[in-house]
Amino acid sequence: MRNAHRLLWQIALVDVDFAQHLLAMNESNRSAGNFLEKRLSIEDLKRFSLAFNKDPKNTLALNAVTENGVAAVALSRKEVDRENFTFSHLIESPEATNQERSGRCWLFSGLSVLTLEAMKKLNLKTFELSEIYQMFWDKLEKANYFLENIIETREEPLDGRLVSSLLSDPISDGGQWNMFVNIVEKYGVIPKTFMPETANSSNSDPMNTLLASKLREYAKLLRDTNRKGASMTELRERKREFMEEFYRLLCINLGVPPETFYWEWRDKDGVFHRKGNTDPVQFYKEYIGTQLNDFVSLINAPNKAFNKLYTVKYLSNVVGGREVRFLNVDLKTMKTATIEMIKHNHAVWFGCDVGKMLQTDMGAMDLNIYDYESVYGTKFQLDKAARLDYEDSDMTHAMVITGVDLDEYDKPMKWRVENSWGAAIGDQGYMFMLDEWFDEYLYEIVVRKEYLAPDLLKILDTEPVVLPLWDSMCSLGSC
Repeated sequence: MRNAHRLLWQIALVDVDFAQHLLAMNESNRSAGNFLEKRLSIEDLKRFSLAFNKDPKNTLALNAVTENGVAAVALSRKEVDRENFTFSHLIESPEATNQERSGRCWLFSGLSVLTLEAMKKLNLKTFELSEIYQMFWDKLEKANYFLENIIETREEPLDGRLVSSLLSDPISDGGQWNMFVNIVEKYGVIPKTFMPETANSSNSDPMNTLLASKLREYAKLLRDTNRKGASMTELRERKREFMEEFYRLLCINLGVPPETFYWEWRDKDGVFHRKGNTDPVQFYKEYIGTQLNDFVSLINAPNKAFNKLYTVKYLSNVVGGREVRFLNVDLKTMKTATIEMIKHNHAVWFGCDVGKMLQTDMGAMDLNIYDYESVYGTKFQLDKAARLDYEDSDMTHAMVITGVDLDEYDKPMKWRVENSWGAAIGDQGYMFMLDEWFDEYLYEIVVRKEYLAPDLLKILDTEPVVLPLWDSMCSLGSC
């Protein structure tokens, strides 16, 4: 402390005001430690450099990673050599779909589950439902839902976390299972041939940027109108005007969804069938018929209490539709239900953090596929709960489980995964997920209620714990 004061008085000879500023800073930092100890000193940097250069493995890693990238250097040959696509229990599946440059994984995966059911009834070898049809109605409903939320929060501060969260991404491609159910129940489904992809559905960012800008404009106008003392009736009349314009924007970008279509097909045995004119809801009821009320979303979030029901406020798409609900369970419950689904020939929709320990070309989801410890000389040690709490992991992608490889004790070793990234990855677009990866990075599955124990079903009738919009469990809503 004596040396610090001597230095300050020397500086004061040149600039008294600056010396007083430093003295005040020194006093304010006494309780937290010396000011000089808070910064990185030249001595610190020298010590770091000496420690790095002392170990020749660091230089080797530097040369390899800077030239080739860490993924290529860390790729484990041992893991590569033992990977395979053989499964003891397998569901017959169609060709892999491709969401291209869009965030519609949840829609593609949801429709894949329904497609498998349609293929059985229609006796088809391959089939695909129109993803852009669901996308159109999802975006229209999301816009209405967003504007209703803006009206509801009209007295909330604009710079508060809630309104900021609503405004941050008002029309993303992402969504949750119950949001998918809302669209299917209200609008049905159609074969892809009756509403194929457009440039804007396959590469959605430019369209979404413009649509989001327009929605934020609507939000400002609604809040301004409210400040002028408008009634709720007047606010909703303005909203209707906005929604008519927004519908026009969607039609220009995505096309007009057909109200009816003429349905005929030839099955895999060569038999011709003709239904004739039908509408999307009729088509769903007759050729798929899955009772979506029979499904429940299970999550494994160890940073929250198990055997409790959760929901996320302000996360949905259809006003008056189902709210997003999750039943938090342990991994054993999730796996048992998933295995039963596969054994009974039902695909399983799931949400995960796909970017972690994934080798895309191989289609390998494997905790040991990259040996980062050998490259960096350090372990990455956050557990699943901590990764959620400290924002190191969340649900970034939805896919479908269509197979499982069980050992002689009926325990899962790996899972077959249908992705929506096209046929170029993995095994013709299908990937495999080792069971250890399931434990760490799979967060949500959707299963039929019949595969859950009665005590868990009772929890579905309880009042859910309400999570904020920024909770990690709502991340698929913006993927």
